Amino acid sequence: MIDDKLIMNNMEIWLDKAVIGLNLCPFAKAPRVKDQIRIAISHAKHLDGFLEDLDNEIQMLLHTPANELETTLLVHAELFDDFFIFNDMLDIAEAALVDNQAEGIIQIAPFHPKFQFADTEADDITNYTNRSPYPTLHLIREDSIAKATQAFPDAAVIFERNMSVLQEMGQDGWDKMAIPNVSGCPLHKEKP
Repeated sequence: MIDDKLIMNNMEIWLDKAVIGLNLCPFAKAPRVKDQIRIAISHAKHLDGFLEDLDNEIQMLLHTPANELETTLLVHAELFDDFFIFNDMLDIAEAALVDNQAEGIIQIAPFHPKFQFADTEADDITNYTNRSPYPTLHLIREDSIAKATQAFPDAAVIFERNMSVLQEMGQDGWDKMAIPNVSGCPLHKEKP
């Protein structure tokens, strides 16, 4: 089992260097500065337990004012090593929004160390827009998205800009950022 402090540290490195540092999400800096991003770590042994953790995080977001908690990253360091299994789980995660009466209130965005967009090769640098140190579900308030789209009415511009930034920096540029588990940087050293 990976230590929670290490998971938290690696997620914060990713947030600060990639998401905010490269401006992959122009809306992330303000909640990060205000300490309104919750990083929740799941230790579920099976999918059912992870989905219970997801239910709990959805409920927390629904019942906490946005000025206290803007968004949540639900992380599981070990359960979803295979990206395609993680990707298949997303349909069930979306159903959790309906079950929690959160549809239209919260959206889920997936991140994974091996994230791969449809019709791309696994090593395509543009996949790194959605690569994180660990399998992660980002729970986003719809109201926050609505406010953000006022500043950026065409979300496709952000996506295109992100792809362009990553293509310009290339794999070498990404690797130099040393984001754990995304650039091949080890997450932890094995105990002797």
